[in-house]
Amino acid sequence: MRGSILGKVTVIAATSLLALTACTTDSSIENPPAAEGSASAESTEAAQPTEDGTEWFDQAVYDEQDAQRSATFEGDPEKPYLQYIDGEMTDTAAFAADGPQKACFSNASISNPWRQTGWITMNQQLKVLQDAGVVSEMETRDAQDDDNTQIADIDYFIAEGNCDAFIISPNSTAAMTPAVERACETGKPVIVFDRGVQTDCAVTFIHPIGGFAWGIDTAEFLSERLGEGDKVVALRILPGVDVLEQRWAAAERIFEENGIEAVDYFTGADPVEIKSIISDELATGDVQGVWMDAGDGAVAAIEAFEDAGADLPVMTGEDEMSFLRKWDETGIDGLAPVYSNFQWRTPLLALQKIFAGEEVPAEWVLPQSPITEDERGEFLTANEGMPDGHYAKFGGEDLPGYPTVWQERQIP
Repeated sequence: MRGSILGKVTVIAATSLLALTACTTDSSIENPPAAEGSASAESTEAAQPTEDGTEWFDQAVYDEQDAQRSATFEGDPEKPYLQYIDGEMTDTAAFAADGPQKACFSNASISNPWRQTGWITMNQQLKVLQDAGVVSEMETRDAQDDDNTQIADIDYFIAEGNCDAFIISPNSTAAMTPAVERACETGKPVIVFDRGVQTDCAVTFIHPIGGFAWGIDTAEFLSERLGEGDKVVALRILPGVDVLEQRWAAAERIFEENGIEAVDYFTGADPVEIKSIISDELATGDVQGVWMDAGDGAVAAIEAFEDAGADLPVMTGEDEMSFLRKWDETGIDGLAPVYSNFQWRTPLLALQKIFAGEEVPAEWVLPQSPITEDERGEFLTANEGMPDGHYAKFGGEDLPGYPTVWQERQIP
């Protein structure tokens, strides 16, 4: 099924990923306290290496995402949020509509800076479509990283009976599947993005390539620079989130194949915990590499090496500005993998096509390209003045309010 946990690419953008893709423990307006159950709220006992993640490895999905890393994307490269890999298309002629239509958005949360950056971008895109007479309004309910809340939110929209279309960013995969199916049964178009569900009923499922692609990009980068017997410390946000588990499953496999010693820990994105883990590992011997399944806390990891007076590692983080700036400052050998934040524009742009009766990809796979050292300066310059919690590949430079809205983190 499209969007199943392992059978196809699932997206996450974090437990909450997605508290995942980036989380924080900073309680500023840029990074408000995370809801219970998000990565920031996860507590860790004394840090211990995690258990084997082999159960999350799926060779077929791994191979598919590996191939998609070099795939040709349809559409204008200057508008990556509209690009897609050629594949099955959905005929939406039955959903063509005249005049502005109401969208109902069920959002997992805005509990971390990755989701906050995307939420700002989404709202600025909404303004464009409202001005164009495509969308009248977008009623939004925030589940605050809670499955039961999101199920109730979706059922509220269905019972209200006033939605011309549903947009759903699931908190988790399996738990949200029945609610998404109920939304589909209304006969209104349903768009799922960020993380998947275990049903094909949505008109389109929008996501970057996926977790295995992230794991391949990062582990190959480290393996090319390290030798057999070198040690990598892997800092992971939290367990049980498909995309995060797939990132590590791919990386772990590649490290093993290259004879690299890799030990992984769950950190809850806590900078104090991250520093403690690195300090303990350095006390037992050299650490040549650091791998992360999300970039939040990357600065703390680098600072732990600096505090110990140790040689800085080869490292992978994320396209969060804090990492890009620390990478530039220290000159480490680094890579910034990307979980394309610009995807937050795509559901509304898909809705524009659907209301026009234009076909859309059944599975809308967006580009997911890491930022390399050669590109780092370009993205630092382009995002000058943005806060540390901003994501370099947010894709909203042509939207109203740029750059002020993102700089001031005016969370709607």
